[in-house]
Amino acid sequence: MKNFITTDNWTRSDLQEILDYAKYLKKERFQDALKNKSVALLFFNPSMRTRTSFEIGIQELGGYAVVLHPGKDAWPIEFEMNTCMDGDSEEHIIEVAKVLSEYCDLIAVRSFPKFNDINEDIADNVIKSFAKFASVPVINMETITHPCQELAHILSLQEEIGDLDGKNYLLTWTYHPKPLNTAVANSSLLIASKFGMNVKLLCPTDDYILHESFISKAQENCSNNNSSFEITHNIEDGYSNADIVYAKSWGAINYFNDAKNEKILRDNFKHFIVDEEKMALTNDARFSHCLPLRRNIKASDGVMDSDYCIAVQEAANRLHVQKSLLTTLLKDK
Repeated sequence: MKNFITTDNWTRSDLQEILDYAKYLKKERFQDALKNKSVALLFFNPSMRTRTSFEIGIQELGGYAVVLHPGKDAWPIEFEMNTCMDGDSEEHIIEVAKVLSEYCDLIAVRSFPKFNDINEDIADNVIKSFAKFASVPVINMETITHPCQELAHILSLQEEIGDLDGKNYLLTWTYHPKPLNTAVANSSLLIASKFGMNVKLLCPTDDYILHESFISKAQENCSNNNSSFEITHNIEDGYSNADIVYAKSWGAINYFNDAKNEKILRDNFKHFIVDEEKMALTNDARFSHCLPLRRNIKASDGVMDSDYCIAVQEAANRLHVQKSLLTTLLKDK
C-alpha cells in the first residue's frame, strides 16, 4: 500500500505515469475505477478547488465521497500520543484513522500549517498520523506541502512547453496583506527540481527564504539532474530569461507567531507584484499561480488576463491528475 503524502517519496517516472494517465482521463473522463468504492475527504481548513475537484473526480470514477469537517460536522480530533484527553477533542486519531479505514477505501486530508511554530509545521503531524494508523491509502490535500497542486502544475507546463528538462523556472514571492503558509512554495521547489528544471527562488530578503529542508532537497534534486539552483533578492535577475514564472506569497519564517512585525516587514515589498513589466524580462515565460489570487495585489489584471497565464488551466488539471492519482493508489493497494 502506498500513500501520497509528498512527491519526495515518489520517483519522477512514477509521477510521470500519473501525469500520462491524467492526459488520457482528460479525453475519457468517465471511468469505473472507483465503482463501489468510497473516499473520506477530511477538511480541517476551507477549500474550493480542492473539494470540488476531488468530489467531482470521485463521482466521475464511479465512487462516493464522504466530506467531513472535524470540529464542525465531525468530532474534534486529538493528535498527541499518550495524552490525557481532558480538553476539547472527543476522539483520538488512532480510532479515527482505523474506523475510517473500515468504512472507506481511501482517506484524503487537508490541514494547513498553523504558522505558530516552524518545527511543528515541518513535522506535519496531522497527515503523518493518518498515514501511520490508517490501513488504506492516505492522500495529502495540502499540509506543509501541496503535492496534488504539484501534479497539476507540471501537467500544465508539459502541455504548454513539452519537455521541461533544462527550462528556467522562477518561483517568485509576491505580496499579500496576510502571512500565508509555505505549502505551495515548498511544493514548487520540490517538483520543479525533480523534473529537471533550473530553479531560481526570488524573495525580498533572507527572512523569506523557505525552510532549509525544502531548499536542501531542491538543491539535491538539481544536482542529480545536472540543473542549477539559485536564490536571489534582485527582481530583474530573478525574471531575466525565465521560461516559467510561478508566484506565491508566504510569511517570513523568522517571524512565525509574530504577525504584527511580519506585517510591517512585508508591507515594504508590495512592488513584488507580478506585472507586465516584469514578465517582459522573461523568455516569453508562462505564468501561473495555484489560486485563489488577489488581482492587482499578487498579480496585475494584465498578467492574469494574458495569453501566457495558465492559472485556470492548472486549476482545471487538478481534476484530472487527482483522478489519475486515485486510480493509481487503488491499483497499488
